[in-house]
Amino acid sequence: MTEKSNKRWLLPDGVQETLPPDAMAVESLRHEILQMFHTWGYDLVMPAMIEYRDSLLTGTAHSLDTRTFALVDQLSGKQMGVRSDMTPQVARIDAHLLADDARHHRVSRLCYCGHLLHTIGDGITSNRTPLQIGAEIFGSDAISADVEVVSLMVATLHAVGLHDISIDIGHVGVFRNLVKNSTLDNEQENRLFDMLQRKSVPDLQAYLQELPLNDRLSEQICQLALLNGDISVIDEARRLYGDAGEELSATLDHMDQVVQTLQQKYPDTLINCDLAELRGYSYHTGLVFAAFLPGQGHEIARGGRYDDVGEVFGNARPATGFSADLLNLHQLCPASSQFTPGILVPDQNDSALAELVRQLRSDGERVVVDLTQGKSSAADQQCDRQVAHSKGTWTIKEV
Repeated sequence: MTEKSNKRWLLPDGVQETLPPDAMAVESLRHEILQMFHTWGYDLVMPAMIEYRDSLLTGTAHSLDTRTFALVDQLSGKQMGVRSDMTPQVARIDAHLLADDARHHRVSRLCYCGHLLHTIGDGITSNRTPLQIGAEIFGSDAISADVEVVSLMVATLHAVGLHDISIDIGHVGVFRNLVKNSTLDNEQENRLFDMLQRKSVPDLQAYLQELPLNDRLSEQICQLALLNGDISVIDEARRLYGDAGEELSATLDHMDQVVQTLQQKYPDTLINCDLAELRGYSYHTGLVFAAFLPGQGHEIARGGRYDDVGEVFGNARPATGFSADLLNLHQLCPASSQFTPGILVPDQNDSALAELVRQLRSDGERVVVDLTQGKSSAADQQCDRQVAHSKGTWTIKEV
């Protein structure tokens, strides 16, 4: 085979496929997590893979624009997009398809699992086709809703065997409140955001000197990069920002209550408060959080509050949720992916053998008919037992 023909079978960079035995392990993991979501009261939805771009990238979802593949619908001529995040789709479903004026104050719990497609790789794996699984609450701005979503994220990671996790919690409202009355334009605000995310204090200090901000506000913004640690940093923030207004004070109180509740529920889980945690700043509107594993430089699950996303659909309801890449969770899961050993049966037209095979499969056994006529061993066909005919009956023996 020539080098040119070989390249035809190569997948694009960042695009991966899942083969046996991993594919079945991922599917089992998907079923296990979705079943747990169900027990928490979440209803499964299956959004479409493609939508018109003006629907897919509405509102705060415009931050996904550069990550979304575009194509033209041959039927309508309109531009469509392949989803790069399912959260805006689920928000549309809640705001529009499930809307009911008679139940305007309802709280919806929705969950989902499906493939995404990114124009560029996301995270350290550079995977452009993650399998996103997540859960969202719509219709509640209560602290208990934020606590529930973070708790469900923790429970999900524990369920797949990832117990040694830590949680980073922040709140975009702190930074928003500090800059909302300033004269900063979007570009300046975004540069500050980037430096805070990187915790680049020297760059931050130098850039703040160039901005039309008073010394007090410059110092308060710079201090955000240093407010990272246990729950005591919230008290430190109260001291630093005591003159910043009631709204910022309420933001810190909200974050404090969430962290305290989570510490009581999960005393063995390290919870880190990071006021410079602005992941998804252009998308989220309140509490933000992420889960990490030791030795992993990138979060393994993340989420937050995004109350504005449904406004363009005519139903701007409070919303909070989290998501993770199921393929990544599978790779991190301590349980190995192994074939379920099967039972090899001969390829014979025998009614008694057919009944035995039917019974074994109904009992959940993996039964493999030997189409090689004995040329391939049971072990080669992932079987640890074999059916043989002995003394007028079919029996199962180990091999």
